[in-house]
Amino acid sequence: MPQHIGIVGVSAEGAALCYKTICIEGEQYLGQYVHPEVSMHTHSLGEYMTCISRGDWAGVSALMLSSAHKLAKAGATFLICPDNTVHLAFAEVEAHSPLPWIHIAEPVAEVARARNLRRVGLTGTKWLVDSDVYPSRLTAHGVEYLRPTAAERDDLNRIIFDELQYAVFSDAAVATFQRVIERMKGDGCDGVVLGCTEIPLLMNDGNSPLPTLDSTRLLARAALRRAC
Repeated sequence: MPQHIGIVGVSAEGAALCYKTICIEGEQYLGQYVHPEVSMHTHSLGEYMTCISRGDWAGVSALMLSSAHKLAKAGATFLICPDNTVHLAFAEVEAHSPLPWIHIAEPVAEVARARNLRRVGLTGTKWLVDSDVYPSRLTAHGVEYLRPTAAERDDLNRIIFDELQYAVFSDAAVATFQRVIERMKGDGCDGVVLGCTEIPLLMNDGNSPLPTLDSTRLLARAALRRAC
C-alpha cells in the first residue's frame, strides 16, 4: 500500500499546486486516476507572517509542529511542506516532529546535480534568499549558488506577497523575474531555483532565461517516489 502523505500547508497557492501535482502525477506510479492518500493541514498565512516579520522562528516552528501532530493523528506516514521560507525553522521542527520529513531543498539539490548544473541562481522571499536553506543543500551536492542583489530581493519579495499570494500573474512580474534571471545568467548561472512555491505559477522553462528548478513540483514528486 502507498504511504500516506501529510502536507503542512502555509500559503494557499503553493499548497494547492503541491497537492494537485501529487494527485495528477500519482497515476504514473499507481495507475489511472490513482494517487496516495493525502492529508493537509494549514494555519493561516497571517499567523505565519506575524512570526516571520518579527524573526520569531520558534513561533514558525510551533505552527508547523501543530500541523504535524494533527497530520500524524490523521494517519500520515511522513510530511512535506510546500513553503520554502518556513524551512528556516526546519531544524527545530525536525527535532521535535512526530513524523519524518522531506526537506524541500533536498530534491531540488538532487535534481540540480543530476542535470549537471554547476551554479544556480536563487529566487524567493527576502528571508529565503538571505538564508542557508538552499546553500547548505546545494553545496553538499557540489552545486554553487548565487543570491539576488538587495534591490532584486526587494522586487521579488514585493511580487510574491503583493501579487502571487493573490493569484495575480502580471506581464510586469514576468519581466522582472526575467531581468533578474538574465543577470544571473550573465554572472555564470546555468539554472535557477524557483524558491517560492508560487513562483512556478509565473515562471517556467518556457519564459525563463535559464532552466528552472521548480521547488514545488520537485517536492511533490519526491513525496510520490517515497510514498509509492
